Amino acid sequence: MSRIKNYVLDTNVLLHDPNALLNFQDNTVLVPIEVIEEIDKFKRETSERGQNARSVSRRLDALRQKGSLSEGVPLPNGGILRIIFNPPGAVAGRKNEFAPGISEGSVDSRILSLALAVRAAEPSRPAIFVTKDINLRLKADVYGLQAEDYETDQVNLKDLYTGFFEITLPTTRIAQLRLHGEIPIPEGPTRYPNQYCTLIEEGSGKKSVLARVDPTGTRLVPLHDVQNVWGIRPKNREQHFALDCLLDERIRLVTLMGKAGTGKTLLALAAGLKKTVSDREFRRLIVARPTISMGKELGFLPGSLEEKLSPWMQPIHDALEMLGDLNMGREQGRTSDLLRSGTIVVEALGYIRGRSIAHQFMIVDEAQNLTPLEVKTIVTRVGHGTKIILTGDPYQIDNPYVDSSSNGFTYVVNRFRGQGISAHVELTRGERSELAETAANLL
Repeated sequence: MSRIKNYVLDTNVLLHDPNALLNFQDNTVLVPIEVIEEIDKFKRETSERGQNARSVSRRLDALRQKGSLSEGVPLPNGGILRIIFNPPGAVAGRKNEFAPGISEGSVDSRILSLALAVRAAEPSRPAIFVTKDINLRLKADVYGLQAEDYETDQVNLKDLYTGFFEITLPTTRIAQLRLHGEIPIPEGPTRYPNQYCTLIEEGSGKKSVLARVDPTGTRLVPLHDVQNVWGIRPKNREQHFALDCLLDERIRLVTLMGKAGTGKTLLALAAGLKKTVSDREFRRLIVARPTISMGKELGFLPGSLEEKLSPWMQPIHDALEMLGDLNMGREQGRTSDLLRSGTIVVEALGYIRGRSIAHQFMIVDEAQNLTPLEVKTIVTRVGHGTKIILTGDPYQIDNPYVDSSSNGFTYVVNRFRGQGISAHVELTRGERSELAETAANLL
């Protein structure tokens, strides 16, 4: 039988995931009173952080109906929740007996002191301080207090699903695939629905056929013909994989991962324009991205909402302009005309909550800057007939509250890999320019 542990939660854990209280089964969850005070400060914000703060307050209030929070109330999935107070003598400006080197002036210091007091009060029970603040974990280590990051929603990038594999088959089996359009999946490791593969001829080692696991996960089928999509031709096999799933009407969620210059956004936009403008399968093409800057903020921007969003959305306009140039002379018209008519809509993600988006081709760019809860909010807005594409690079994150393993993009890739309505492709080769590819590899 495992020992019961005391988990002391920092504010940033609850603001990151309002459901964190429920993820410490059969243990005691301790929330310092300072955390409640900090959550109260954030609850008035209109941001996602404010929404999370309000969710935490509502959950704590619901648990309060079951008994005294200071004495402990049972959690729905096992364990006990308690709100804990400062130990005696923890007054602003005074040293604490459990952390003699820490002044009680800052909130972080008081929370750390309280975690140390919990360990001293119950030495027979392991005390673990859970925080997403790296420096606070370092301070805890100095005092010998076990500190951990909140890892319930984290994914190790080394183990992240790539979306494709290679397999060696006899020439006769490959010929059967070409002739019949499908073959059973050979025995071996587990293969996921819509996972892509390269078939290698046995003996020769020649990479001959690109294929995909069908949505049932039982057969291999050849890819669609994607030689020209709004002026774009696939330059490598990963781009071929990407265009195949982008154009497949049975796949409703596509995640494209890759470093800068691999063509994630351009391929998604090209497929969206074809499906929306040429094939008329969707009402409009929506392109959205989080408004998070790289480096210092520019401050408040003047003008209308469209003018304020223009700097954030300029990369999208650049890609649309390039596609418009590639498609000049065709009957669909210029991209600027499609923007004016509302066929293409470029917007920020801050106003998506509460919407129901039906019969639209939706692209969410720079999805690595979203939290898991934000991604859930976005994907659950998808209505009937809508296809959603998430593009991102988990190694280029500008959001200070997520990292390469805890962002919403890798979270959704990991959770959806076994679903027949989703597909994931990792693009590895840069095609923007020789300079861009060299910079991405060297810098």
